[in-house]
Order: sequence, then C-alpha cells, then structure tokens
Amino acid sequence: MAESRDRRLDQPRVRRGLRLPRFDAESFGAFAERFARFMGTAKFIVYMTVFVVVWVIINLVGLWGLAWDPYPFILLNLFFSTQASYAAPLILLAQNRQDDRDRVQIESDRRRAESSKADTEFLAREIAALRIALGEVATRDFVRSELNRLADRQDRETSQDP
Repeated sequence: MAESRDRRLDQPRVRRGLRLPRFDAESFGAFAERFARFMGTAKFIVYMTVFVVVWVIINLVGLWGLAWDPYPFILLNLFFSTQASYAAPLILLAQNRQDDRDRVQIESDRRRAESSKADTEFLAREIAALRIALGEVATRDFVRSELNRLADRQDRETSQDP
C-alpha cells in the first residue's frame, strides 16, 4: 500500500529527511526593521567606531598579551564582510515591508480621495439644485422690500385721505 501511495499523483508526497526549522515571517520581518533602523543611527556608528578602535589598539599594541589579529587585520575584515552579507538582505527585507505598507496606505488614500470626490460632487449638485429652487422662491430681502413698499404705499394712502 505504501508503495502505491508514493506513486499516486493525486496524493501529496510524504517528505522524508531533514526538516528545516519553521520561523514566523512577521516576527523576522519586524526584527529586520529594528536592525535596519538601528544600523541607520549615529549610535551604531559610534559603537562600530569604538569596536574597531579597541580592536586595532589591542592587536597593534598587544595589550594583556593579546594580539590575535595582526596588521592587516584579516579577521576584522572577515567580521565586516560577514556583517555586510547579513545586513544587506535584512535592510532589503525592511525596505520591502515598508514598500508593502506604503502600497496599502496609498490604496487607502486613493479610496478615501475617491469617496471625498464623490461626496463633493454630490454636495455640489445639491447646492446647484438649491440655488435653482431658491431662484423661484422669494428671498428674505425680496419679502422685506415688498413689505416696505406696501407699508410706504399704505402710509401715502392714509396720509392722502383726510
């Protein structure tokens, strides 16, 4: 039965052999962002400068009888190369995550702008309809002027009738 199962194409293969550890892509991405953010600070530059200066002094002067990496500091260069080989992909991962967030934000802004535009166009049509309707309705100033004209006319008529 096991032999026929391995040959069936409608069944997934059973993986055998070395199983790689699983990791959470979200937490690894967050780590990459923290790492990239830290590498872009003055604090990181100061730490690296202090590290290099201490390394060079210890290896040139031979403090405490230590001189494990003589001049031209091959081991130090190896550390820098290793750091760069890990830093570049982590920084790229952080940039990709930022690009994804920016893309989502842009899409949200676009939807919000379209909604605002539709609301504005609706309100503009409503205002235009109100203006047309008000053109047919007597305004306060018109009614006031008509009442004043009628009152003046009545005052004249009453003043002419003795």
